[in-house]
Amino acid sequence: MTDFDAIDALLAEARQEVPLPPVEERRALREELNVSRTQLAKVLDVSASTVGGWESGREPSGEVREKYAYFLEGARTKLAAADPVDDVADVEEEAGLDDGDALSEPRPCVLCGRPARHQVEGFPQHLDSADCASGEPARPVSPAPEETPSRPAAPTARAVKVVPVGRRVQPADTPDPIASAVAAALDRHSGDVEAATAALVKRAIPDAMALLDDSRKGGRYDVVAHPWLPDVLRKQTARGADQIWEARPKWTRPELPPGEHEVTALDVNGAYLSALKTHLPIGQLEHSTGGDHDRRRAGVHLITPPDWDHDAYLPNPLGSRDEPGPLWVTEPSLRLLLRLSGPKYGLCDPPEIHESWTSGATENLLEKFRIALKDARDRAIAEDDEVTLEYVKAMYSKFVSTMGESNYNRELYRADWMHLIRSQAFVNLWWKAHRAYDEGLTVVRAMGTDELHVAGDWRAVFAEGRGVTEVKVKDVYTVGTEPSNGSE
Repeated sequence: MTDFDAIDALLAEARQEVPLPPVEERRALREELNVSRTQLAKVLDVSASTVGGWESGREPSGEVREKYAYFLEGARTKLAAADPVDDVADVEEEAGLDDGDALSEPRPCVLCGRPARHQVEGFPQHLDSADCASGEPARPVSPAPEETPSRPAAPTARAVKVVPVGRRVQPADTPDPIASAVAAALDRHSGDVEAATAALVKRAIPDAMALLDDSRKGGRYDVVAHPWLPDVLRKQTARGADQIWEARPKWTRPELPPGEHEVTALDVNGAYLSALKTHLPIGQLEHSTGGDHDRRRAGVHLITPPDWDHDAYLPNPLGSRDEPGPLWVTEPSLRLLLRLSGPKYGLCDPPEIHESWTSGATENLLEKFRIALKDARDRAIAEDDEVTLEYVKAMYSKFVSTMGESNYNRELYRADWMHLIRSQAFVNLWWKAHRAYDEGLTVVRAMGTDELHVAGDWRAVFAEGRGVTEVKVKDVYTVGTEPSNGSE
């Protein structure tokens, strides 16, 4: 055999390993087809734990790698054929399109069926209501086949009554799960308000999760409910905390001008309910280093915070912290600092970002869930319905407090979401303090998520009421004394 023959033989025997999709895509492809690890392991003649290893970063080799690649490529093809519209949407998402951005090509509006050139929350819609024919019958995207004379005429269709729900509409006869639960509880307890309220509050967590599932139907994003979490989001001890700093304010103005001041303690309504609208990571968090911030992603960040030189009249955006140096903060806290360091406010230097754990994010992930709770709360206030009011409050407050490592909610383990939503509530309170200061009020105190003390004509700045955009008076008190006129 010549040297060239030997080389040809070597090339014939050589086998280039088949490429596999990225690690994070392997599990997603299997799960989207509803194939279990055990099922896949059986046909590949390996153990389920081996499949789990491949989905965590280990690489198969040899013939089993070829079989695994064949399965993954087939899964891709099958999913693409089943939902071609999502392929277009994925391309648009990779191109960086956000809600309200222009589409690469017109797609049927979800409200009227006519071609739309923008998307809202991942769905094609007309941005201008004047362009949308949702009040008229929807036009088909492609011409419908003509009816043959032998086909019986369809009965006259009745108009569908619709009601607004967030940005969209839905049939007016859609059942309201919150109202139905309240009515059933009152019926079971023979109209006993206290007993019905206690029963509803007790089941607030599973009911909130059911409402979340219902609100996610047809949603653009498939939420990862039990992701792997980095160590910074894990409790250091059984009863301890993790390393995330939520920036809870606990601030009191160190000094007031001379004289007597009437201070009003304002109560911010539905703080956690409003905070559900925040940028939340959709999938499993991924690690990155460097000082850049990608606004299309969200998570937690290790930063060195800037100095704050305005504590005499405004609280520190990161709350009261004694220890200097770097700390882990949430997305809302980082975005607040970046905004305050920008040219519009110029209140501090930009924070220094060292590393981050983030995922692709959207501000509208819980929007339908939030709107359903807000609408129920508004109706309860209008109808003086304390049962529904307490039930709704328990749903959103317990939803936030139990989505971490809690034994009370095993359906959603998102400690990152819990921290981000809490921090967003603190950020919202900070902006109210800044608005009060900007409008000429004296900011005296800021506490927790919902307590703001001010001196001055606050009603010229904030609307009073029980709505989530309004404030209530919690207390009125006097600080200081009138200056003495020098007489005996």
